[in-house]
Amino acid sequence: MNDDDKKRLLMLARASIKYYLKNGRLASVKELDAKITPGMSQIMGGFVTLHKNGQLRGCIGEIFPTRELYKVVMERAVDSAFNDYRFRPLTDEEFDAIDIEISALSMPEPVESWKDIIIGKHGMTLEKNGRSAVFLPQVAPEQGWGIEETLTHLAVKAGLSPDDWESGCSFKVFEAIVF
Repeated sequence: MNDDDKKRLLMLARASIKYYLKNGRLASVKELDAKITPGMSQIMGGFVTLHKNGQLRGCIGEIFPTRELYKVVMERAVDSAFNDYRFRPLTDEEFDAIDIEISALSMPEPVESWKDIIIGKHGMTLEKNGRSAVFLPQVAPEQGWGIEETLTHLAVKAGLSPDDWESGCSFKVFEAIVF
């Protein structure tokens, strides 16, 4: 994926949100008059994160690669703006104030132990007793967390006890191209 692909994906995310604000539905590529490149068509997982004034404003994505990245970006941009249960839907007045970040993900791979997770390099999933949660690679460094603090927060995010990560969990790691 080159710099042009990244710029196009960021513009596509912004245009998808704007179209939804005006029309109340997802846009097609044709309606946005977007040129889709081979780099944008790679099968990848991806997350779209919105920030407003440096604060999280929405973040939704797909961990596993099942479809073209541009499709992931279009739909998850809209979901981040309007369907993240942690925030009220984005308004017209907020639109110009949001910053968009895209994380294009590698395939998650299982690791034997939490000790194999490298903070700052790996995104991670935790699974235990039918519950799961994910953090993108940039979350722990942005928060200033070490591995144990990160896993404590991840366990809580999954609806588990803070120390449930210490035994009986399975972990997967992935890397991300963040732009």
